[in-house]
Amino acid sequence: MSNSADSPGTGSSPVRGRFRPVRVLTAAVFALAGLIFFTSFNTAKGTNIRTDASLLKLSDLIQERSHKNGQLNESNAVLRDDVEALAERDDGSTRAEDDKLAALERNAGTQKLTGEAISVTLNDAPPDATAKLPGYPEPQPDYLVIHQQDLQAVVNALWQSGAKGIKVMDQRLISTSAVRCVGNTLILQGRVYSPPYKITAVGDPEEMQKALAASPAIQNYMVYVNVYGLGWKVTEDGTVTLPGYSGTVDLQYAKPVE
Repeated sequence: MSNSADSPGTGSSPVRGRFRPVRVLTAAVFALAGLIFFTSFNTAKGTNIRTDASLLKLSDLIQERSHKNGQLNESNAVLRDDVEALAERDDGSTRAEDDKLAALERNAGTQKLTGEAISVTLNDAPPDATAKLPGYPEPQPDYLVIHQQDLQAVVNALWQSGAKGIKVMDQRLISTSAVRCVGNTLILQGRVYSPPYKITAVGDPEEMQKALAASPAIQNYMVYVNVYGLGWKVTEDGTVTLPGYSGTVDLQYAKPVE
């Protein structure tokens, strides 16, 4: 019997130790799949990483901070009342000095204010609004929402009319208050509001309404009211009590880097 089959030859017989790249590639694929699986497991830690339901949305964070700021303002108002009550009992001041201090507090807006009032309410137009009058273009998105300058125009006109105090939404304005809008929301003294926006002012109702009608900025706003349906409502409220400002009165300003 020939033993050529048991010996390595130089003919066409296959070589047992020949390199097979397919097997190596298959092994590499399985190794990579295992690495991906381990990384995914280690990242998920038992949570579903294919959904963002567990992530805190920015809008939720803003609302949470706004709510917290409101609670802090209420707590600050209670503490301020306690401090003022103790001060009145133990300060040893004269009646004239107390009256002067009370007048300063009223002017600063930190005390409640009661008087005849009007309210102005501004609101966005319907999202599907179209031009109601001929000769006007179809609205762009900016035409249909309340802007910062619209709110500022109302507040400025009311101050110019001699208003004794102004409340925007549920907050009293003071000399350092800033009415600012970011997107479609109002940010006022650390709190966030959505339209409709209500502004209430104590003063002479007739004079305040005259000032609103005479304001060039409000006249421009009224064009958008009539053409695109922005919200505008002025009401006489009778006797109203505005709350005192309950936030901090400390001035905050930028400081240079040393």
